[in-house]
Amino acid sequence: MYTVLILVIIGLAIMVVVSLVRGIVAFMQTTKLDLEGGEERIKEMQLRQNKAMMSRIKYQAAAIAVVALLLLIAR
Repeated sequence: MYTVLILVIIGLAIMVVVSLVRGIVAFMQTTKLDLEGGEERIKEMQLRQNKAMMSRIKYQAAAIAVVALLLLIAR
């Protein structure tokens, strides 16, 4: 049981990093478009950035819940 929960935590941590990188890439593209004057795509890129950051928060919350479950089982 512990092994499964630890593997789930590792998987969720990887997903947090992936979401974070996606958000940072979207942020950099938004900044680049803003400097180049690409007004029409800025809104789309900002929405992508927000979506990536919200998924990061969801994965972090799930990882915290699994850690709490692991701690409860370890008692």
